[in-house]
This record gives sequence, structure tokens and C-alpha cells, in this order.
Amino acid sequence: MTASDDPLALDNQLCFAVYSTAHAFNRLYRQQLAALGLTYPQYLVLLVLWENAPVPVKAIGERLMLDSGTLTPLLKRMETMGLIRRERATRDERQVLVRPSAAGLALKEKAKALPPAVACASGLDRETLGRMAEGLRLLRGQLLAATLPE
Repeated sequence: MTASDDPLALDNQLCFAVYSTAHAFNRLYRQQLAALGLTYPQYLVLLVLWENAPVPVKAIGERLMLDSGTLTPLLKRMETMGLIRRERATRDERQVLVRPSAAGLALKEKAKALPPAVACASGLDRETLGRMAEGLRLLRGQLLAATLPE
């Protein structure tokens, strides 16, 4: 049996292809985001906030698939850095809303250079990258639907 026929060969594992590609993305983004003084999770939070702020903490966690034990320290650090503001909702004081600060909004212009830089590094055209992203979103949805709720 050759490696290409072996269902347990590492190179035949879709999960490893996704996992190792995620590592390559993280390495590239770490380099790109260093100029902005951001980590990848901080960048993701800002992406959510730039789309539609203010955003409840719970909604940020759901969108980024992060639990509160991971998200809360991340948000506290970003607030200390002056990138975001957290405030209690006036209608329901149990709810905490997050919005980018002026410094967080200023990073949006600089961050616009990231997607083209990543696309260029990939060596793939925009259409191919779009199809791949759509396929991965579909795969993620199917895998989440196949797992038991936590």
C-alpha cells in the first residue's frame, strides 16, 4: 500500500491540511500585524467592531467562536492598550458593549493593506481565494452541525 492509498497517511488528512495551513496563516499574520502592534486575536476583535459597533461581548464571542474565559482577558488587554472601550448597556446593565476607541478606529486604515498582502503572499487570484473561503465556511458549518452542542 502506498502512502497515497493509506487512509491514515498524514498527507491524506484534510484536517492536517487545514491545521498546517492555519499555522502558515498565523505566521504570515504575525509578521503583518507586528507593524500595527496587534496580535491575530486582537485583529479579529477589531474586524468585528469595525463592521458594526457597539457589539455586545457575547456577540463577539459567538462570532469569533471564543469562550468568555478567552475573550474577557483579550478585551481587557485591548482596553488597556487604548484600542477599545467597554461600557454597560443603558437598557440592560448586565450587558457589556464594546466599541473601538479613536485609536482602534485609526488602525482600520492601516489594516486595509493586510488582505491584499495576504492575497499576494498566497499566489492565488481573488476568485480562487473566495471559492476556497466559501468552501471552508461550508465545511465548518457541516462539521459544527455534526457535533453535539457543548
